[in-house]
Amino acid sequence: MADVLTSTKPYMMRAIHGWCMDNGMTPHLLVVVNVQTKVPRAFVKDGEIVLNLSYSATKDLSIENDAVTFSARFGGASQNLYVPMDAVRGIFARENGQGMFFEMDTQREPASSDQASSESGTDGEHVEVKAKAGKKRPTLTVVK
Repeated sequence: MADVLTSTKPYMMRAIHGWCMDNGMTPHLLVVVNVQTKVPRAFVKDGEIVLNLSYSATKDLSIENDAVTFSARFGGASQNLYVPMDAVRGIFARENGQGMFFEMDTQREPASSDQASSESGTDGEHVEVKAKAGKKRPTLTVVK
């Protein structure tokens, strides 16, 4: 047995994607956009984007263990997208909302400057990470 197990997230994503397609539904991917995510920024709202993962909306869709990659058209222009697995928040059917949502791994997730801000006290004893207003996200407090 390996020392570090691979994440179940990509396996669950492939299963939900297949379930959606088998049942004639449209799989959608909820992504938290970070510095490693390559998506059209004009369509990002509140640091997130929802992407249609149906075969009719994508070209060369690949859900690998480390990332989701595909090409899609936005505003008539084809773009190559790259979504690291750590940025995936969930996959669901557009028609009924059924799917799977994942907790964000804050230790593995690379944060971008617009997702979180940090504040430090004058002596560096107190640190908080705050999310954008309206989002329920964990708060880290280090007290010495």
